[in-house]
Amino acid sequence: MRTRTIVIIVLLLIVAAAAGRFWFKAKNAEPTASTATTAPASPASPAPAKPAAPTPLEFLASEIFTTEPAELRQVMLLTGSLRAVDQVTVKAKVAAEIRAISVREGEAVTAGQVVVKLDTAEYDARVAQARGNLNNARAQFEIATKTRDNNLALVEKGFISKNAFDNSASQYAAAKANVDAAQAALDIVQKSLNDTISRAPISGLVSVRHVQPGEKVATDARLIDIVNLQKLELEAAVPSSEITQVVIGQKVELRVEGLPQRFEGKVVRINPSTQAGSRSVPVYVQVANPQNLLRVGMFADGRLLLKSKPGAMTLPQSAIRSVNGGSFVFVIINSKIERVPVTLGSSGVVGDEPRIEITSGLDFGAQVIRTDMGNLSPGTVVRIAATPNR
Repeated sequence: MRTRTIVIIVLLLIVAAAAGRFWFKAKNAEPTASTATTAPASPASPAPAKPAAPTPLEFLASEIFTTEPAELRQVMLLTGSLRAVDQVTVKAKVAAEIRAISVREGEAVTAGQVVVKLDTAEYDARVAQARGNLNNARAQFEIATKTRDNNLALVEKGFISKNAFDNSASQYAAAKANVDAAQAALDIVQKSLNDTISRAPISGLVSVRHVQPGEKVATDARLIDIVNLQKLELEAAVPSSEITQVVIGQKVELRVEGLPQRFEGKVVRINPSTQAGSRSVPVYVQVANPQNLLRVGMFADGRLLLKSKPGAMTLPQSAIRSVNGGSFVFVIINSKIERVPVTLGSSGVVGDEPRIEITSGLDFGAQVIRTDMGNLSPGTVVRIAATPNR
């Protein structure tokens, strides 16, 4: 009986333990269920995660070229130094001492202006001597003239012989020749006296003054150099293989070293022979210089216009990719990279930039990647960085 009572008590304890465990689980599960029920209504609950968007490939605005109509020019490059069309050296016409020089380097002169005066003492004396000889010859001529006239009257009346008259006539002719010779001698020394004054043969600027007052100069000694800067020309050498493309009157755009502006010129002469050694042909391009901005000796490079095509679609050479004999470009369409095949035309320049004509494959307004960035994958999302305000 006692054993049965113990068994019943043990069973009751097991049931009680099981009931307590069930009650404990139920109590802990009640707040979790409540929280799960009210969670959708809480604004603090996180939304379900979405797939991350791809990071766009960023380009600078300078790396994108937008196609637009442009004038494509085919040009020939010319280089050389500027020289004056009118440039003279004033030389001494007689030997004498420099008495005065009225100009210095950089000063303007006009045609006919006195620039150098030589000492005239020696030539004044020569002129006086020649004038005296002329006066003496004229006096002798007057005597010979009277003698001839008198003998002519006497021979007509038979008072003298024909031989005596002929002698007087010969003396008359000799006296007349002496007058002519004396006059010529006076003209020569008078010219030498006049040559002691040197005048500017052209208008322009003095570039070099070779002598100073007080120096003794010989005939043909260089005195000053005068340059007319109103008209300058560029002498450029063109290969003989390309000279047939050059004709007189073609326009040339010149860029002069050290000056920001451009100058317009034109071909005015073509040398009929080639230069020894280089086998190139000199071509002369004349350029106006009304403001005297250009100087003799300045280095210049020019672009001789051969052909011009307005309204052409062009791209920089760096934007063209070639593969398997074909050409293509990378274009941004709807913010994505697309590979577009293109057909190339002639090459030339737009402004100063080398360009290639696109005859098919693109429309005006297309955004083309102008820089070579290696292999780009079509479909890649791109973004163009905003240009910062300055």
